[in-house]
Amino acid sequence: MRTPTPINLDPTLLDLLIPAPDLLFLVPTLLVTAFYLWRLFLACRTPEGRARWPVWRAVMFGLGILLLLITTQSRAATMTGSSMALYMGRLMLLAEIVPPLLVLGIPRGVKIRARGAAARTLGVLLDPWVALAVWSAVIIFWNVPAGFNASVVTNTAAALLPALYLLSSLMVWSVILRPLPGVQPASMGSRGGFGLLAAIPMMAVASVWLYAPNVLYTPYVNALCLWNLSPLQNQQLSGWIMMLAGIPALALAFIQLFQWLVELSGGNEAAPPT
Repeated sequence: MRTPTPINLDPTLLDLLIPAPDLLFLVPTLLVTAFYLWRLFLACRTPEGRARWPVWRAVMFGLGILLLLITTQSRAATMTGSSMALYMGRLMLLAEIVPPLLVLGIPRGVKIRARGAAARTLGVLLDPWVALAVWSAVIIFWNVPAGFNASVVTNTAAALLPALYLLSSLMVWSVILRPLPGVQPASMGSRGGFGLLAAIPMMAVASVWLYAPNVLYTPYVNALCLWNLSPLQNQQLSGWIMMLAGIPALALAFIQLFQWLVELSGGNEAAPPT
């Protein structure tokens, strides 16, 4: 009988980035990338298309796809059972870094038939209350000890949870950045208020992790943790990772609210001629 390879409890960054293909994420990612590149190629054949689809948008999308592949197709994805902090770092990349890059990569002026099925579906998915409900359900249910422990027992935490973080966060960032104004009639103030509400569940969970005196999740109570961290230190570090990852979105929400208040006060009105 072959002796199993022992887990490296002190991996370097290069160890974490060793490729480990996961077809569940790899195939959809490659299909989406191929479709994006095909549409970009068609758009670049005309001056109007190039103006609508500037290079920086393609760069943002490409960077998002690259981070998505690194997060889901590397050995780091197979080592999260030994580190809650590493697991949370991956989830925060999928929730707070990859989605805004992908959304910013969407070109201006995407034509969607107002009464078509696509417009109706996007109108529901990108409704602020729907996005907030889905995002809150993912954050709260899968971070309550009973929900997380159940997902580990049923082996859904490894693949399902990252996918849910990514998809629900894409909905949230689409509301905040409003890439499809034709099906997203929202003011700057409502988007800022939405951003503040969307930040509450994540900040609340992060605070619980930071100040809880004991390890909350059964799978990590007696786990051999990476980098010689104790299970409680792992949990506290996860809280810091989640809290820091949410700060950019929170700052953007305050900026949007401030801009809305300036518009209400007439701060953008042109100065009267002298």
